[in-house]
Amino acid sequence: MRTITLEEHFASPAFLKGPGRRLAEEAGKAESPMAKVFEQLVDLGDKRIAQMDAAGIDVQVLSLNSPGTEQLEPAEAIVVARETNDFLAEAVKRHPDRFAGFATLPSTAPDKAVEELEHAIRNHGFKGAAINGHIRGRYLDDKFFWPILECAERLGVPIYLHPTQPPQPVIDAWYQGFDPTVTDMLAGAGWGWHIETAVHVIRLILGGAFDRYPKLQVVIGHLGETLPFMMQRFDRIFPPARTKLERPISAYLRENIAYTFSGFNYMPVFLCLLLQAGVDRIMFSTDYPYASMAEGRAFLDGLPVSDADRERIAHGNAERLLGFGTVRKTV
Repeated sequence: MRTITLEEHFASPAFLKGPGRRLAEEAGKAESPMAKVFEQLVDLGDKRIAQMDAAGIDVQVLSLNSPGTEQLEPAEAIVVARETNDFLAEAVKRHPDRFAGFATLPSTAPDKAVEELEHAIRNHGFKGAAINGHIRGRYLDDKFFWPILECAERLGVPIYLHPTQPPQPVIDAWYQGFDPTVTDMLAGAGWGWHIETAVHVIRLILGGAFDRYPKLQVVIGHLGETLPFMMQRFDRIFPPARTKLERPISAYLRENIAYTFSGFNYMPVFLCLLLQAGVDRIMFSTDYPYASMAEGRAFLDGLPVSDADRERIAHGNAERLLGFGTVRKTV
């Protein structure tokens, strides 16, 4: 069975000199738990492919590690995005059957982000773009960023919306008061990342982005970032008569949002997503190197679904959404 994973991370030299400096510094400390992760992030060659082979992963769609470029000043973001995309393109060129790419965008400068996305799709054959959460405290429902959404819809490529730390005022109000390591995880991968991403998606919907760009597709990870659990509640509290939207909230969550595992190998959560969104909206991922490829593949193999549905989740839905084997429009 062919497998394609969609939330798999890497770090470029430009990233490590800029927004990833903290990661590089932490990994360089004696006996740092991040040392192994760092080694895996920067490897886009034989070692990573050997691990993919061992786990039964055929293709990784690679995206820049959080925090990406979203917290940078526009001038720096433009440089980091271009250098990162060129770096990733070389890795994909060396291993075209094993790697594909999501473009890094200078999202603080939407006009330049459009240029970079068009360049990445046209010249590098990338499959879409990855945006790491809020953009210096602003969200994609802000019409300032809608040129990016228009471009993605026009090109027929998805945007992968990956979590990032909440804005500092949110961290100060919601997550302080504990040991710093607890606060960091509570605001991050233990809770805040997922709520932050869920809020971002709901803002996109309530802000009318999908009414304006009805073919736009956004991908989120972690089996839906808590959103499947809330679908019926959303429809009850936010009927179209109140929101002035064209469809109920659940319709956007089933038709404009796609979902990946990304390390959430939890059967009850998967079953909730399956029942709420349907098999055609779910795609495989492992969240490498932050989670195990082998464990992700074992979870995929053990899903209580038909062989045909397992094939959809493993590769078919990704091939359709990301246009594997097709030539993207560039005008």
